Amino acid sequence: MERHCEDRSDMDFFSEVRVRSDSQGSTGSCGKFVLRQRVAQLMTCMEDVSSDDDLQEELSRSIDQAFLICGKKMPPKMQDFRMHIITWNVGTASPPRELSSLLLLDSSSSNVDLYVIGLQEVNSKVVNFLSDLAFDDPWSLFLMDVLAPLGYVKLSSIRMQGLLLLAFVKHKHIPFIQDIRTNYIRTGLYGYWGNKGGVTIRMSVYGHMLCFMNCHLPAHMENTNQRLDDFERMLEAQQFDGESIGSILDHDVVFWFGDLNFRIADFGIHFIREVVNSNRYNLLWEKDQLNIAKKKERFLQGFLEGPLKFKPTYKFDLNSDVYDTRWKKSLLGFNGKKRKPAWTDRILWRLKEDSENELDEAAASDFEQILKINLEKYTSHMSFGISDHKPVTGTFTLQMKPLILEPSVTLRAEGEWNADHDSLISYTVSKDFPSSTWDWIGLYKAGFRHTNDYVTYAWVKDDEISFSKDCSQVYINADEIPLDGGEFLLGYFCHNLQCLAGISDPFQIQPGRILSSKEGTEEKNDDSTKSDMFMGAGF
Repeated sequence: MERHCEDRSDMDFFSEVRVRSDSQGSTGSCGKFVLRQRVAQLMTCMEDVSSDDDLQEELSRSIDQAFLICGKKMPPKMQDFRMHIITWNVGTASPPRELSSLLLLDSSSSNVDLYVIGLQEVNSKVVNFLSDLAFDDPWSLFLMDVLAPLGYVKLSSIRMQGLLLLAFVKHKHIPFIQDIRTNYIRTGLYGYWGNKGGVTIRMSVYGHMLCFMNCHLPAHMENTNQRLDDFERMLEAQQFDGESIGSILDHDVVFWFGDLNFRIADFGIHFIREVVNSNRYNLLWEKDQLNIAKKKERFLQGFLEGPLKFKPTYKFDLNSDVYDTRWKKSLLGFNGKKRKPAWTDRILWRLKEDSENELDEAAASDFEQILKINLEKYTSHMSFGISDHKPVTGTFTLQMKPLILEPSVTLRAEGEWNADHDSLISYTVSKDFPSSTWDWIGLYKAGFRHTNDYVTYAWVKDDEISFSKDCSQVYINADEIPLDGGEFLLGYFCHNLQCLAGISDPFQIQPGRILSSKEGTEEKNDDSTKSDMFMGAGF
């Protein structure tokens, strides 16, 4: 077999192996196949360097041991992470009484790990908006009321006038979702008004960077170019504080959804309605403005969407599944036109291109095995009629090899807790954990609703009483421990990662003696009152 090592020096080869190894190791995408390929090249060149059989045998034995260790440390299999994305222009309406079907709660296969809910046109009148700044908005409260009892926690949210983006995650995943950041960009009134624009949440899910963009783009048939210009500007302009990712498209996966306002060109209203009524949606796809733009615009390349096998989601009469029957009112009277049905509400996604990872063909193949996206279902929900838009949902399975296998922080409550004395918390952090003086540990009731839903908290530095390489301890003052006790847990909030990097097991806080004494006094007072009543009645 002919060898081709003569064209390069041995030092060049070893340098290349080192550089490539570092690059692939940083992405976590160099698998066994790629490693074996590199080793085969190394063995070939070793034959040129030395004819010592013992040396080659020693090297071969070392490589076998390395593979054995690597195999033990690698995750045994891919992990499925199920996401349910909702987009809905709610037309300033309040939440309906029932959302079970929209959240898949009435389905036997409702095992969702992450809900991402993007709303547009949430009521943003001055009184409502100021109230929502001080307190959670009605939609957030309603969704927390529904999802918290089912074991979900509101992970993050961002609001810009009528745009609202929420993320709810199953409790067990909380320590593995890190580096959570939010951002927004206004595009209305030349960038000065937030009635149009986008709100974004990005996060690391088991080490994979995901970005979710909820957008409301300009309306009307003739504004296609403005819609495209606004979205391109969002992709270029949005940055996140303290991030290592250069731009939105540098994330491993980007989900783009919202009221994107793209319309169906050329066809008239009667033809569109006839096609929709006969369920021949495919006849309209080639005239959909977004489908047309995806073929032409470079910045949209790579964005994927499921087939539009559901009715156009706009525009409907309120509380019905009948398309717009009202004439649009103009300044001079009722001589405007009715709106043509359109797929304005969309969900798209983009998986980072393998070529951008600077991997060769074999490594790229292995990268596909580390992170895959499967669209399970893409549909609209016709039964909801609170606005002139129908909600759209996309259910995805993210198949991934976890890059984070253990929580960054482990913590536990020490000894018996009650309100009669200060209590201790012990915690340990992983190597290279980005701790900060702004980190804190919160005391949460079991079943807490969101990250800031703590009863009390302790600063990890200000309230620290001991510190070592292996373990640190902080205390919580007795005055801050709930008197009535109950089931609680601890959560370590990392300021630099903006997440709960560790969650303790649930533990019991015993009622304090102060409360017991108070209850006893109240019982005595009740007995005394009853005695006085009997005495006054002549008994």
